[in-house]
Amino acid sequence: MLDPNLFRFNIKYVSQMLKKRNFILDIDLISKLEQKRKNLQIKIEQLQIKKKNKSKDLIKKNTANFDYCKNQINKINNELFLLKKKITNIKNDIKNIYEIIPNIPLDDVPYGKNNQDNKEIKKWGDIPSYNFPIKNHLELGSLNNGIDLESGVILSGSKFVVMRGLIAYLHRILIQFMLDLHVFYHNYEEIYVPYIVKNKTLYGTGQLPKFSDDIFHIKSINHHDKNQYSLIPTAEVPLTNIVYNKIIKENTLPIKLVAHSPCFRSEVGSYGQYNKGLIRTHQFDKVELVQLVRPEDSLKTLEIITQHAEKVLKLLKLPYRKMLLCTGDMGFASSKTYDLEVWFPSKEKYYEVSSCSNMSDFQSRRIKARYRKMNENKNIFIHTLNGSGLAVGRTLAAIMENYQLENGNIKIPNILKPYMKKFSYKSK
Repeated sequence: MLDPNLFRFNIKYVSQMLKKRNFILDIDLISKLEQKRKNLQIKIEQLQIKKKNKSKDLIKKNTANFDYCKNQINKINNELFLLKKKITNIKNDIKNIYEIIPNIPLDDVPYGKNNQDNKEIKKWGDIPSYNFPIKNHLELGSLNNGIDLESGVILSGSKFVVMRGLIAYLHRILIQFMLDLHVFYHNYEEIYVPYIVKNKTLYGTGQLPKFSDDIFHIKSINHHDKNQYSLIPTAEVPLTNIVYNKIIKENTLPIKLVAHSPCFRSEVGSYGQYNKGLIRTHQFDKVELVQLVRPEDSLKTLEIITQHAEKVLKLLKLPYRKMLLCTGDMGFASSKTYDLEVWFPSKEKYYEVSSCSNMSDFQSRRIKARYRKMNENKNIFIHTLNGSGLAVGRTLAAIMENYQLENGNIKIPNILKPYMKKFSYKSK
């Protein structure tokens, strides 16, 4: 959520910046609502002062106008009740508008309408060449009896996958490798998070209310429980909300958290050959990085958290490119985002395996996460950042394709070999 003061004192600037995101802000509506709110607030304050003075008269024991003062106070109370009801409704109207307004992009984010306008920052690694017909990861998974789409459909429906044998094992050790790297090399604290969260938690990171259709909502088995629950679309949601409504000591920042979790997404409208197999599923695993920092540190932290994600791809020796997303392709809560896209030989195309974003104070305002500035009696909203470190299924698919052998076997990346224990990775 944006700072409300921006709308009250600099609404034209907000409107101009949001236009870059192809979001048209209804300035007239917001201005009218804010003026109504302001006028009602003034009336309420005036009536409260009047009530206070009347109450003082009422306290006087010898007042000749006791009944009159009492009636006047009752009348004021009724007026206050109605005015407070009106101002509450107006504040809710304003809040409903603010909830669907995206974050303001930083100045160096390129203007654009969609992913065609994203800016390539760099490429890393050599594109592999093969002297045999290459196979895609689904074909390789079938040869190795490792990707079972049919069982996934039987068990849960389309866009669910069952992995077996070598492929399931590679999937597991990839998670272990990523966690080890981020915990022991990049110094993140490992967190185990719930996979079911309250909807207010999803609101805190910006998934709700705007992206309700993309989320799997569930019902509580406790009929007395009034909370609404959903499956997490990413571990970013519970990790960021760990500091919900907290005031953090400045000397404890930055806070660096990492978690592995499954992610659940409805993927509405995602169809076509490029989304088959492990590329886009309703359930996939991801290792998520979150950093909570001081505002003055968030720009450099975005570069650092992106480098941490890149390190995974470099150690796996997977060719990738780093993209700066344009204003029209950024996430709702992001002020700046880098995507890391890994090379898929079968498609001769790059696919995203990591998205690293600076959310500025957009999420912290929703979850009321602040820090106490040292030597000052002042609380400041922290800046939140997150990045995939990495999406496990897509990384696995990229390994399968880039490390494939002519007979359909898969060469194991050197960095993963220490994790391979007593496992025969010959195709059956």
